[in-house]
Amino acid sequence: MLNIWGVMLFIRMSWIVGQAGIALSCGIILMAIVVTTITGLSTSAIATNGFVRGGGAYYLISRSLGPEFGGSIGLIFAFANAVAVAMYVVGFAETVVELLDSIDALMTDEINDIRIVGTLTVILLLGISVAGMEWEAKAQIVLLVILLAAIVNYFIGSIIPMKSKESRGFFGYSAAIMMENMGPDFREEETFFSVFAIFFPAATGILAGANISGDLADPQSAIPKGTLLAILITGVVYIAVAISNGSCIVRDATGDDNDTVLGSLENCTDAACSLGYDFSICREGGCKYGLLNDFQVMSLVSGFGPLITAGIFSATLSSALASLVSAPKVFQALCKDKIYPGIHVFAKGYGKNKEPLRAYVLTFIIGLAFILIAELNIIAPIISNFFLASYALINFSVFHASLANSPGWRPSFKYYNKWVSLAGAVLCCAVMFVINWWAALMTNGIVLALYIYVSYKKPDVNWGSSTQALMYNQALTHSLHLTGVEDHIKNFRPQCLLMCGYPNSRPALLYLTHTFTKDMGLMICGHVRTGYRRPNYKEMLNEQARYQRWLLKMRIKAFYSPVFADDHRQGAQYLLQAAGLGRLKPNTLVLGFKNNWRDGDMRDVETYINIIHDAFDLQYGVVLLRLKEGLDISHIQDEFLSSQEKTPAMKDPLVSINIKDFDSDSSKPSSKSTSCQSSPLIFRDSKKPQLKLSAADEKLLSASQQFQKKQSKGTIDVWWLFDDGGLTLLIPYLLTNKKKWRDCKIRVFIGGKINRIDHDRRAMAALLSKFRIDFSDITVLGDINIKPKKHNKQVFQEMTEPYRLREDDMEQEAAEKLKADEPWRITDNELELYRSKSNRQIRLNELLQEHSSTANLIVITMPLARKGTVSSALYMSWLDTLSKDLPPILLVRGNHQSVLTFYS
Repeated sequence: MLNIWGVMLFIRMSWIVGQAGIALSCGIILMAIVVTTITGLSTSAIATNGFVRGGGAYYLISRSLGPEFGGSIGLIFAFANAVAVAMYVVGFAETVVELLDSIDALMTDEINDIRIVGTLTVILLLGISVAGMEWEAKAQIVLLVILLAAIVNYFIGSIIPMKSKESRGFFGYSAAIMMENMGPDFREEETFFSVFAIFFPAATGILAGANISGDLADPQSAIPKGTLLAILITGVVYIAVAISNGSCIVRDATGDDNDTVLGSLENCTDAACSLGYDFSICREGGCKYGLLNDFQVMSLVSGFGPLITAGIFSATLSSALASLVSAPKVFQALCKDKIYPGIHVFAKGYGKNKEPLRAYVLTFIIGLAFILIAELNIIAPIISNFFLASYALINFSVFHASLANSPGWRPSFKYYNKWVSLAGAVLCCAVMFVINWWAALMTNGIVLALYIYVSYKKPDVNWGSSTQALMYNQALTHSLHLTGVEDHIKNFRPQCLLMCGYPNSRPALLYLTHTFTKDMGLMICGHVRTGYRRPNYKEMLNEQARYQRWLLKMRIKAFYSPVFADDHRQGAQYLLQAAGLGRLKPNTLVLGFKNNWRDGDMRDVETYINIIHDAFDLQYGVVLLRLKEGLDISHIQDEFLSSQEKTPAMKDPLVSINIKDFDSDSSKPSSKSTSCQSSPLIFRDSKKPQLKLSAADEKLLSASQQFQKKQSKGTIDVWWLFDDGGLTLLIPYLLTNKKKWRDCKIRVFIGGKINRIDHDRRAMAALLSKFRIDFSDITVLGDINIKPKKHNKQVFQEMTEPYRLREDDMEQEAAEKLKADEPWRITDNELELYRSKSNRQIRLNELLQEHSSTANLIVITMPLARKGTVSSALYMSWLDTLSKDLPPILLVRGNHQSVLTFYS
């Protein structure tokens, strides 16, 4: 309560009444009471919604709205409290200097004396603050007693008029004076809101209790009771003092006992004339007494003047002391959260109470800088905007938390309303602009800049803010709304289920897929885990959270979704059927090509091909990426881990692991250290012992990074061989819309007949134009259907030879049993039946080698194999033959539902 009265009660209240009049002064006070009461209710609601630690308004806002709002307002609120120290100390210094002037004892001049006294005072207050909260609390109690005595002393003096005081404007309670002072008399370009701006800092003490929340025994009980009771009592006292001032003191007085009314009263019509004094000369200026001129007029009114001076000292020093304690504690809490870099040094605490001595020194320096301004009417409006911004966010916090309807929002203080809190936030913002529009813009600009900075940096904190709760509500609402909307071809977007294992195991596959899904479609990183020991729920949850954090750190907009299954096909079926939510469900399966399919167990190949068939059965499109070097770098990470385990004494790892934070639309990397388990990129550092890699692994590592870099000028060659619905065309178009691929041009290759090449080219150009897909060239392949070279046919035969069933060389029963046991084997009949299709894949590879060997990326329609009639080995041979010895190639097959349209 002591801090809410502040400096304005004794040394500016009379001036405010003189400028605004009794009615508007009460309006100013009531407006401040409304703002502070709503904010007090909001503060009480937040403070009773859980344990409150140190940090005051910053802690309340940050834990409610999150680090973005909390971090931005915390810095401003700490600064505002530091400036408030200067305001209160200048108010104290003004009173001291006026006393010195009254006995002709000025040291230099008024302004410099205020600076000298203010500097000495803030040094003394710093000493008390550093001594600890015990001393500060004891000092506050003594000052409160003095202040209460001074208020009582004023009211006693106001009912005891004295003849000697009349020449200086005090006549006792008078209806004539009250009526004359009822309306405003703004002077020196003052307005209602400029006067309000000067008065409002008197109400900034409502958060004094919250600011020292860490030092309160029971903040959940003390903050609501103390704040609301203080607002009530101080509001009543302010209104009573305003009415009293305006009822017994005239606005202007000369202080000369000889200025009595002489003769007729025709030319003297003000209230003083009716009481026997003629102060009309004051209209020309130069008078030193009265409400508008004498800041110490309340000392004149009081029964014992020195007690009012003591009250002024009490109010100013107590408020300055409270602000000097509040600012460092708010700043310390902000620094502890490490939201801003470079300021954590101020988080260090000393002593058993962890006093923020460094923050005290910083607050002292800021306060001293503003003390040197030495003008109370200049300092007060500066901090009004900062405090109003804080109050607006506190009110908005309560509205936001109530709107989010989180089960965790359960304040024990029930006397609040979300719409009242919203009105309070709007009122605070409106008052900011009315007081000073450019200062309000500057304040909001600073808050916005700090908000954007914290949002961009994304501090690693989780405070269960209402922002998270509201985000959940919005996501849930929009997801449900989407389910009621029919699919439309214009809104189709590739929503990919990426079978990548651990997200950092196949970086090339991950980054290429992310390039065409970022800000465009859903991406789920599916991981099928198999094994004899089923991991427990906690292990899987921790692993899921770990890799999801890794994706966020790498700025890959994707979800990590692991499942445990008996085999990979079963796990893939789980993901294909259950991944996603409502309309946010994958429609495209993305796989890496199985480069080493001939070296491993053919049962794995059977599983791999069956997963592709399952995807088609479920109406998925399928995308396969093949790199000559391969995709999986997990074995290199395993080697690195093993090397580390063998040399536990070494402080530095054998291989320097860095995350290169590549955004899909940016070519600027930023390096951060991490463990090898959270990065797919491994670089050797010449200053450290190295893990020797084979030549193949060197090439693999280099290839794994190629889609993280900006692509050089080149082409994306699209081989559109079948109408699969348009997915083969859509993916290259999406790629070229990204900055990394913007320098690449699309070339389109289609099959045709030699005698129709020009016609087919024009028809394709017209179709692409209708689809609004830019291209640099269209090539019609008239020789696509000729027979492949004998050498290449021989290579294909050698590839399929180990997997043939050769049923003609064994009895039928044995052949059937072998086919049942090994369904991937190629029968003689099958090989003959699909000979033309096999030759087509061979011929296509020849054409690809001829036309697209220098392309940055090849996108080609993937051949289909009829399920149950084409064996896995033969189908895999087709895919291998088609895509071998080529630049990065995407084999794409849509589900034959149109994804492109030229209708608006």
